[in-house]
Amino acid sequence: MGRSYLFIPAHQQRLLARAHERAADVILLDLEDSVPAGQKPGARSSLAATVAGLVAKGVRIAVRVNAGLGDLARDIEAACLPAVEALMIPKVAHGETLRLVADHLTVCERNAGLEPGAIGLIALIETAEGLLNAALIARAPRLTALAFGTEDFSTDCGFAPTPETLAVPAQALVWAARAAGVAVLGLPGSIADVADAARFESHAALGQRLGFAGVLCIHPRQVNIVNRLYTADPTALEQARRIVAASDAAEARGMGAALLDGKMIDPPVVARALRLLRQNPGQTDPA
Repeated sequence: MGRSYLFIPAHQQRLLARAHERAADVILLDLEDSVPAGQKPGARSSLAATVAGLVAKGVRIAVRVNAGLGDLARDIEAACLPAVEALMIPKVAHGETLRLVADHLTVCERNAGLEPGAIGLIALIETAEGLLNAALIARAPRLTALAFGTEDFSTDCGFAPTPETLAVPAQALVWAARAAGVAVLGLPGSIADVADAARFESHAALGQRLGFAGVLCIHPRQVNIVNRLYTADPTALEQARRIVAASDAAEARGMGAALLDGKMIDPPVVARALRLLRQNPGQTDPA
């Protein structure tokens, strides 16, 4: 997965031309809300060339498709490309939706000469019904992550997208994802207010504390904030390495726990340290 996922409308060539400069871990080429209905066919037909151009510049790619059945099928067929890592499916309310998508994607992969299962799915939870079914949705075929669409979710629920209204649903989404062993993306707040960087940062930081693995961004300035927040502090990484080392030493002595800096190091503590090291593979070796 990645820390930052930047939406870019798939028909906006001016924005696409600079996508590789935005420092996002993943570029989310959008065929849905940010593309006017009349321009969706053109965005779809140019997708292969767009993806090839971005991949040549070292960009990782996911694609958000449309929810309507006709557009959804055509989008899947167009996005079934070797370098596409995942398809984001909007407005997912039931696991059965993803099973149907996975079936069609398997056919498209076969037709495109791709390995079966090469492209993952990200389920965008944007309704109360989707949240209530999140535990089942998270176990659907090919699913790699749940994502929180807070603007639509708040509209569906009849409240403003604030941490006060979204913290509990966000935590529930984290629980559903963790139980199924998949990632969870988003934050408990609005991503639409791009001018207030401090507010966005506070929401992203809260999301990280709640257990989110990455954040959906709609503006490049949000990407830099997310990347900074979700890059582990060297001190935390060094402490994680010390915890793992202390645990290994204790195990070698036949002990189930160890004492480090006056604190008990038991399996849950070690598991958190290992997760931090896995999430930051480029920083795990001591300087």
